[in-house]
Amino acid sequence: MLKGGNATIYVADMDRAVTFYTETLGLRLLFRAGDHWASIDAGDGLQLGLHPATAHGPTPGTVGAVTVGFTVDEPIEQVIATLEERGVTLEGPVVDDAARLKLAFFADPDGNPLYMTELAGR
Repeated sequence: MLKGGNATIYVADMDRAVTFYTETLGLRLLFRAGDHWASIDAGDGLQLGLHPATAHGPTPGTVGAVTVGFTVDEPIEQVIATLEERGVTLEGPVVDDAARLKLAFFADPDGNPLYMTELAGR
């Protein structure tokens, strides 16, 4: 019945957010309507919608307002090294459950929580 959609992330600065998600994380910009909206292709059918902060929406970076998880397509250590070179700081050590997955947590420039997952056997 329902198909498609996005995870909307409220941001304080659209240019800064688009730069982070495209240049820092290497995702693809699908569409941008000035400072009103940007659609980011995060792969495997996941789209992120970047929306400016409004009086009626959540405050950018409010913990728990949104969490977006990415699946990596190479060893998580390589992805972490690349992102650290681009200025991303991990929030704590990598969670390593070798039998199932590895998780690494970080945030975007507005403080919105993000994480990446390496699934065992992929």
